[in-house]
Parts: sequence; structure tokens; C-alpha cells
Amino acid sequence: MIKSAYFHIPFCHHICHYCDFNKVFLKNQPVDEYLSYMDMEMKHTVANHSPKDLETIFVGGGTPTALNEKQLATFLESIQRYFPVAQLSEYTFEGNPGELSLEKLKILKAGGVNRLSLGVQSFNDDLLKRIGRSHRKEDVFTSIHSARKAGFENISIDLIYSLPDQTVSDFKDTLTTALALEMEHYSAYSLIIEPKTVFYNLMNKGKLPLPTQEEEAEMYEVLLDEMAGNGYEQYEISNFAKVGLESKHNITYWNNEEYFGIGAGAHGFVEGQRIANHGPLKKYMDAIEDSGFPYKETHSVTKVESMEEEMFLGLRKVKGVSESHFKEKFQENVMDIFKNPIEDNLKKGLLERKDGHIRLTRQGKFLGNEVFQAFLD
Repeated sequence: MIKSAYFHIPFCHHICHYCDFNKVFLKNQPVDEYLSYMDMEMKHTVANHSPKDLETIFVGGGTPTALNEKQLATFLESIQRYFPVAQLSEYTFEGNPGELSLEKLKILKAGGVNRLSLGVQSFNDDLLKRIGRSHRKEDVFTSIHSARKAGFENISIDLIYSLPDQTVSDFKDTLTTALALEMEHYSAYSLIIEPKTVFYNLMNKGKLPLPTQEEEAEMYEVLLDEMAGNGYEQYEISNFAKVGLESKHNITYWNNEEYFGIGAGAHGFVEGQRIANHGPLKKYMDAIEDSGFPYKETHSVTKVESMEEEMFLGLRKVKGVSESHFKEKFQENVMDIFKNPIEDNLKKGLLERKDGHIRLTRQGKFLGNEVFQAFLD
């Protein structure tokens, strides 16, 4: 029973210095052609697998709102043609502040979209420029105002901390501004330097002055305290929401449940198979032309792999991994399978067993990657 679907729009007006997602400059790209091939992929996907139980859709990128009004309407019509949009509990569209005209927002609303995720990253204009963002602080306020005017009542903001030359004080200022907006949901991630990015090249040349690990930990500490102090519940390492407004779509991933992945470079998890689509547009479209599907690779997940994924994905959630659910899903006791890594991390004070769950302690949240690594063979 597949409850979620992800759609990838790889076009951007501008490439950010830290981004390693599958994306291309919008200018001179075959956007309309790409959308028609996405339509074909949707058609073939639903012919093979029924989406009747679908509950969430997430459209990411790239920048989905880089599409013009006509393209946006065409794309939303494609989704409506094949997927049961009317029954969705959550339909999220990513967008960039400054690219969300009222007209585009009205098209999204009319197409069934009920949640927006805005890539804000910082409220410091100098930092925004430094990291290659095209919007400025004022654009965020304008976009949110327009979104509310268009009828959006569920908006999430993405922030990034531990940016080059960022201080703890600057991050506090960004949080203060973000929280004053009283959004329904916030995500905040520490900067990760990925290969093939502008920042990666600068780092290798010694030209990327990043905060220290201590400063990064302090920023995370501030994040946890400020979110709690403002009534936002942490439900995953990097995610905070008003009660009942957690991202249902992302919880699908952390629950290690299956989902469709549509579009160039998208990943899916369908009937026990992890699927990766071709990223380059031409390869994506050629593969659909040849076989109806753009699969670059498929991998049948073994039971051992699935149990490992259950742990390192599930431990991202604040409530952790349910011992009874693990037993029901795998017919194995989690303590039998992962005795050593669990006991080691219990001793270190990074994990705790409470209310039938194994979960990160507050200290464990700061060293999450170290804990997750312990569950990988």
C-alpha cells in the first residue's frame, strides 16, 4: 500500500552554492517536453501500481515554482489525471521566495496544493548573497503575505545554519525573525558540503570559513531551545511543527514506508525495490521513449538492509523506533538483531529505551550521524 508520491522538477533560475540536488539552469531547457515525459512516466507508473491509497504528494526540485503559469497548470493537470488529488491529506509544493507570484499561488491552490515549503535558509541578506540565493529577506515576507492571501494555511520554512562566517548571534537573529512569522512548520539543517558544489571547490582551496563544530553544536542547542520555547514540537532531528502539522509526507520516509518517485533524478521505493531515475534530462526522456520507465537502477531490498533502514531512518524521529512495530514488521526482536549497537549507544548516553521505543537522547541528537552509522553493516 503506497501512501506517498514525490515529483521532481529539476529547473532553477539560479544555482545555489551548496546544492547537490539534480538540477539545471532553466534557460533554454526543454521544459514543456520534460513535462510531457513526466506525464508518460505517471501514466505507466499508475498502470503498473495503483495509487488509490495515496495520502501525500510532495513536489520538490530544483525549483518547482520556476515553471511559468502555463507550465505549472499543465503539470498540476497531469498529476490530477493520474493521482487521486481530492483525497490527499497533504499536497506540498516547494517554492523560492521571490518566485511566488499571486497568480502562481492561485494556480497551485486550484490544483489541490494545500501546503507550501519555502527555501528561506537565512534572514541575513549578506549571508543569502554569500550562499548564492537570489531572494532577499523582504521577498520572504512578500511571498508569505501572497500565500496567505491565496488561502494557504499550512506553510513551512527551511533554514540552514553553520553557514560560512555565520555566528551564533546571527543564527539567533534569523530564528527570531522566522519565529515571529508564526509558521505552521520549520525545518532547520546544518550545512553539509557536498561534492560538485561551489562550496566544495572553495573548501578544497581553503577559501570557505565555516563555523567550528562547537559553534555548530551551539546553534543546534539554540534551535532546540527556541523552538520549544515558542510552542513548536520537535518530531524529527531537524523538523519542528505546531501539534498536528508535522510533515506527513516526510514521515513516510522516516517510517521506512514505500513511495513513488516521478521525474528526472527522483528516487522511489515500490514493492520492496529502491528505484533511481536517470538524472540528465536527455537520458531521462530517452529511457521513457525506450521502455516507458526512466529507471537508471533498481535494487531489491533484502531483509537485513530493510532492518538497518528501519533503524537509521526511524531513529531520526524524536519518538524513535517502536520495538513492537519492528517485531510485527520483521518477526524479529530489535534487541536480538541490533544488541551491540543499541547497548553501546545506551552506555554512551546517546540512546534510551522508553515506552517501548528506542530513541535518541538529547545528547544523541547532537551526534545522530554517529549513532545511525552504528546500525549499518
